[in-house]
Amino acid sequence: MLWGFSVLKDEQMKAISELEEKTGVTLLAFSGINISNAELTKEDLEEIQKLEKELGLSLVAVNVE
Repeated sequence: MLWGFSVLKDEQMKAISELEEKTGVTLLAFSGINISNAELTKEDLEEIQKLEKELGLSLVAVNVE
């Protein structure tokens, strides 16, 4: 399972914003996504690693279930 920021509906955002205002804290919403590792060729992996270096971040190749 991978956790990422939730996509929220307007009513959910409103409820969270109201609670943030009441408590004085910032709340982050996360949701779980069922995934499995993607099978990559050596060439695919090299391309991903090249892009990681160019962008200065880490990428994870997955299949979303």
